[in-house]
Amino acid sequence: MATYAIGDLQGCHNELMQLLERIDFSAHDQLWFAGDLVNRGPGSLECLRFVKNLGDRAISVLGNHDLHLLALHHGNSRKVHPSLAPILSAPDRDELMQWLQHRPLLHDDKALGYVMTHAGIPPIWSLKTARRLASELEAVLRSPKARVFFAAMYGNEPDLWSDELKGMDRLRCITNYLTRMRFITPEGRLEFSSNGPPNEAPAGFHPWFELPPAKPLKRVQLFGHWAALGFRRSRHAISLDTGCIWGNSLSALRLEDGTLFSQPCPAYQSIGD
Repeated sequence: MATYAIGDLQGCHNELMQLLERIDFSAHDQLWFAGDLVNRGPGSLECLRFVKNLGDRAISVLGNHDLHLLALHHGNSRKVHPSLAPILSAPDRDELMQWLQHRPLLHDDKALGYVMTHAGIPPIWSLKTARRLASELEAVLRSPKARVFFAAMYGNEPDLWSDELKGMDRLRCITNYLTRMRFITPEGRLEFSSNGPPNEAPAGFHPWFELPPAKPLKRVQLFGHWAALGFRRSRHAISLDTGCIWGNSLSALRLEDGTLFSQPCPAYQSIGD
């Protein structure tokens, strides 16, 4: 049995199938997905159906594109990307959305020594705090309050965590740390306009994973979301989004021994589209 952590799919279903063939994926193996199963790629519906049908053989955390799809499903009037339209018109839409809405925001495996979120855990949070806040948001997503949350989910404020935050401000802030974070100040303030490589950090900001955590997590963090990083491995964090949608590759990391497998991808989208 092997465990493979895979970066952002963003609807690249054909490439996922090729990657699984490359790693000789078997019925005894498990897949971890770092979120953003959908959007931009031509096989978003197929990606959702495939991962859902894996059942307990797959763990997928929610990414910002997954949450955007759920918001559209719940009536948000934002523009629908053409790659998401087949999902919203699919006969199994409700079943798929119910499944997606019950995915976690954080997956922690003490035995393997990894914790996975879509964007990362900010250095101002301990692992215990991150688990608690992720659970807090998950409870809302799985409740009748979800529709109200999705109506108020979008926005960059507040951009700094405080335990005193309440209501939708609190939930939005948790969402943005776990699913949108890239650059951050030592105090924990988020920056949302930059998505380039680490050496292009705005003044006063740093890649979140380069700042020392307030309390060691005792896990290696797995995250996606940041295609400009590509695959990057350090003692404490590994980035998994290798930019399949942009014509780079889709990658799987075998967690038991750290072996990386990659599948080249065509460019389904150009920068600036």
